This record gives sequence, structure tokens and C-alpha cells, in this order.
Amino acid sequence: MTARIDFNCDMGESFGAYKLGQDEEIIKYITSANIACGFHAGDPSWMRLTVKLAEEHSVAIGAHPSFPDLPGFGRRNMAVAPGDAKNDIVYQIGALAAFTSAKKLQHVKPHGAMYNMAVRDEVLARAICEAILEVDPEIILVALTGTQWVNMAQDMGLRVAREAFADRAVNADGTLVPRSKPGSVIEDVDEVAQRSIKMVTEGKVTAVTGEEIALSADTLCLHGDTPNSIYLASSVRSALEAAGVQIVPLGQIVSG
Repeated sequence: MTARIDFNCDMGESFGAYKLGQDEEIIKYITSANIACGFHAGDPSWMRLTVKLAEEHSVAIGAHPSFPDLPGFGRRNMAVAPGDAKNDIVYQIGALAAFTSAKKLQHVKPHGAMYNMAVRDEVLARAICEAILEVDPEIILVALTGTQWVNMAQDMGLRVAREAFADRAVNADGTLVPRSKPGSVIEDVDEVAQRSIKMVTEGKVTAVTGEEIALSADTLCLHGDTPNSIYLASSVRSALEAAGVQIVPLGQIVSG
């Protein structure tokens, strides 16, 4: 059976007069865009521009909600009550969907600290799932592969896409190495391409401790703010296609 994978990237992370990332180039290589909704980056004007860019390139659109943390780019852990987290996510999903032609999103992928905390925090993970179900139960949740968060979401009736990362190092338990540690972000083009092929075609990845661990992924993420992100995106796509992998949007991979 031919391997299939969605290729996603975080986008629309500029703010006001400040531009971050090279969305106009990376959009050519991906199938799903996670668009910032104003809480860690982005604003109404950038949201509209990024949605338009994705629609022009037939790239599926998803919300990239965050804790309310513009100064910290959403990468600082925050103690947020589950009800508040749920309301924040509903707000961000609704705001982004309003800019789309269909008034509908393919997926939701929490950003930064919210994403990483939900891997271990069952209460936060449940609040995220409840928010998505309240807005639109057809929306796909993107969550870290191999985690209880994935199992919880599926038990709650959500469509779930298991995510692996092309440019992030992983611990032996499959979690992401914190950005505060050296080597957490992988910038070497050949290494990123080869580990992507291995994850998609063999279902394996090498942890920073040397162990080879198994994983199953529906979508592969590349960060738009990683150095040389354009070259990384083009190299990963070319390498996957050369390996016979079909690159398609999540809607064609995750069952309803």
C-alpha cells in the first residue's frame, strides 16, 4: 500500500508591521496550513492575507490557537483554567473560520506551550477537545502521535490526526525536546529530509538518546520560523515524493 502523509506548516505568524516567516514560498510545498489566530501571533489583517494565500494554492486551512501570550510567542507555560482555555480556543477557531470562503476549517492544531502541555495535562487536553466539538465536530484535531491526548480525543468522538515533526528532536518517550535545549530544532536539510522519509515509510524515528522508537503519523510538521525553512520544505517534499509517498491534505487521510 502506498504511504500517504499530510505536510503542514505554522503560518500567518506576523503581527502588525512585523513580518515573520516566508509563507509565500513555503505554501507551495505544503498541503495544510496552521494559521495563527491573534493570541501568540497574527492579527485580523494577517489572518485574512494568510487565508487568501492558502486558498489560492488549494492548501487546507486550520486554526493554530494559543494561550494569550503575544510577548512570549505562545511558548511560555501558563496556568489557565480549563473553562478559559476552552473559551479562548472557541474564539480563535471562530475568528479564523470567518475569514475563509467556506466559513469552515479542516483542522485545529494548538500552538506552542498549549500543545506541549496538553500532551501531559488531561484537563487541558479535554478542554481543547470540548472546544472543537462545540464549534464543529467535523474539524480534525492535530495532536502529538503516541500520546494519551490522541486516545482521549478519539474516545470523545473527535477526528484526530497523529502528528510527527520533521525539524524537531524527540525524547525517548516520543515527546518533543524543549526548545531551551541545544539540538531541539534540526536545521540540517539532509537530516530533516532523511528522518522524514524514515518516519513516514518505516514508522520509526531516532531519539536524542539514540533509541529507535516507533511512531505512526498522519501529518508531518515543518516550522516556518526554522532557519532555511524554504529549503527544508522543498527538500522534504521532494524526498518524500521520490520515496513514493503521496502527499495529500488531512481530509483525505483521517476518516470521518
